[in-house]
Amino acid sequence: MSAAGNLGCVVVAVDGSEESMDALRWALDNLKLRSPTSDSSADGGHFVIFHVQSPPSIATGLNPGAIPFGGPSDLEVPAFAAAIEAHQKRITDTILDHALGICSQFNLTQAKVKTHVVVGDPKEKICEAVQDLHADVLVMGSRAFGPIKRMFLGSVSNYCAHHAQCPVIIIKGKDGVTKKN
Repeated sequence: MSAAGNLGCVVVAVDGSEESMDALRWALDNLKLRSPTSDSSADGGHFVIFHVQSPPSIATGLNPGAIPFGGPSDLEVPAFAAAIEAHQKRITDTILDHALGICSQFNLTQAKVKTHVVVGDPKEKICEAVQDLHADVLVMGSRAFGPIKRMFLGSVSNYCAHHAQCPVIIIKGKDGVTKKN
């Protein structure tokens, strides 16, 4: 492979799993970004570390529900919601710090790595992001769930492979390739 490539925007979806971090390592090691040119209209390529937070109600799986004995059913507990949001922010910051630490091992400058965080359903948000960011390629890990888990949870990587508006590279986890006894 040559030292310079022609990729302008590489989106790497990370969720904190080791599989997603392996996908990031693979992308940094194997994909070559476009070099900046002297023409100011053509910037060099960049990696986008993309993370999707679950909405607070999905993240907790909890809904305080109606207050017994005729209380209001749509009561929202602001302190509860704020605590959940703060917790999710800490998780997201930890995930992004880990991903940026991996990037620093590859000696990438801040101009070549950007982070992007959204809240929502990962399948839909990842596909929307690759379109909005005009990604040349999407790289993501696969947890290789068994058929039962996949039936209930769905497969984000499978959905993105079929719906993303750019090529998708799915990096399978090491356990899916080789199992040690």
